Amino acid sequence: MATALQRTPLHARHLAAGARLGGFAGWEMPLLYTSPSDEHRAVRERLGVFDISHMGQIDVIGDGALDYLERALTNDIRSLAPGHGQYTLMCREHGGVIDDLIAYALSDRYMLVVNASNRGACRAWLEERAPEGVEIVDRSDEIAMLALQGPAYRDALTPLVGSQVPLALRYFELAEDEVAGVPALVARTGYTGEPGVEIMCASDQAPDVWDALMAGSTAPTPCGLVARDTLRTEMGYPLYGQELSLERTPIEAGVKWACDLEGGFVGDEVCRRQVAEGTPDKLAAFVLDEPGIPRPGCVVTLGGKQVGQVTSGTLSPTLGIGIGMAYVEAALAAPDTIISIDVRGKLKEARIARRPLVDTSPRKGDD
Repeated sequence: MATALQRTPLHARHLAAGARLGGFAGWEMPLLYTSPSDEHRAVRERLGVFDISHMGQIDVIGDGALDYLERALTNDIRSLAPGHGQYTLMCREHGGVIDDLIAYALSDRYMLVVNASNRGACRAWLEERAPEGVEIVDRSDEIAMLALQGPAYRDALTPLVGSQVPLALRYFELAEDEVAGVPALVARTGYTGEPGVEIMCASDQAPDVWDALMAGSTAPTPCGLVARDTLRTEMGYPLYGQELSLERTPIEAGVKWACDLEGGFVGDEVCRRQVAEGTPDKLAAFVLDEPGIPRPGCVVTLGGKQVGQVTSGTLSPTLGIGIGMAYVEAALAAPDTIISIDVRGKLKEARIARRPLVDTSPRKGDD
């Protein structure tokens, strides 16, 4: 018997806005409201809002939390002062990735924001290894999340916050404040490459925040998961289950920068060996040089030989061409290498390109 999909606290708002809903990681989520390309452009050019309440939030509490997380996560969590966060990963001993996540340091605890599909795996991994005095608290069901993303995010946020602090946050900083009178954590993070914030509040008060955003003079465009996927693909951000998995290490996935190889973490020996010796495959971004839309699973070829496989692929609304990411033989991962992608039985010429595929840095000068 099929398990019923979970619904976020904003489900009624999505229905009222005409969203097309679909299953994702066990949740019934808005895939699109109008057109994915229009929603995508709204974020790049102005402002969009995403319901990301399916994400998980796990608190790690206790005097030994820092020492514990130093080993449990790949990045250097000791560098985090309260009010700051960092991108990091959780690995098994063989280097395979359990999840990629954001770790935030708060005054009294650490909060891990994990992917919806991996919430149970992350919680189990943490609980299994937690030393005495360290408490693991899964607060996912209590918390809703909204991602307000785009160059105009401050215009929408300014009339709603209780102080000026959330407006002055720099990249990966967060603050406790109020949004539309609702107590919230506001984090200067996102998955789009654009300036913006992610707002975390009590689940039952999320509709109040959504309504206030939509009633403002700078109302965001509601955006679904399809636009979220094209936005992150243009940036070359990995997605768990596609670029990241238990079968791939952070080194293969190109996120060595999020690994404290000197400090050490579970799986570090494999990662250090791969840095020293190299890996057979590497994750690379690519762009098509002729019309076509690559999709996950498409075969990458060179000279009639399979040399890789596409993990993410789409038509870029910004560039107007097919783009994606693929694991390819390491020797072919250099920018400007010419490859072919088998798109529905037709070989399409493509070239390896540097990430991000779309440069949003001029809009992020305050980061």
